[in-house]
Amino acid sequence: MPQIQTPAASPFLLLLIIILVALTPLSYCDVGTAAHYKPPYTPTACYGSDPTQFPSSNLFGAAGEGIWDNGAACGRQYLVRCISAAVAGACVPNQTIQVRIVDRTTTATSLSTKADATIVLSTTAFSSIANASLEYVNIEFQQWAPSLSINILIRQHAILAFWKLSA
Repeated sequence: MPQIQTPAASPFLLLLIIILVALTPLSYCDVGTAAHYKPPYTPTACYGSDPTQFPSSNLFGAAGEGIWDNGAACGRQYLVRCISAAVAGACVPNQTIQVRIVDRTTTATSLSTKADATIVLSTTAFSSIANASLEYVNIEFQQWAPSLSINILIRQHAILAFWKLSA
């Protein structure tokens, strides 16, 4: 039986594959609004009156209906960054925070400064990314998971290692 020989991969094809993999986005962010609310924060829709639900950093929030997901949002972590506001210069430049969802905006004990916000942040969280005197800001947010971060890091190192081997 005759053997079928395949041509060796051309350097151009190899370079094209590397470029396409490198340009593939490693993460996707959504855009929404963040408002804030003041204490009392308990009881919450996720954990009731359990004081251990709040991270020591006080970077937490309540999920709006768009991300509530029938309660599946409880405990999720989000990376949140202010991208614009009604007042110029209101965002803290280059500041991204990690917040934990502990409540639902529609049932929170305290009222939000904006009823239909994507995420309602604790006063500490909101003031970390924007001027606290504002009612709300426009944000970029992304669900964060430690395993996702590790996968991205491994993928980046694999691309670099492959590039060094083929050079």
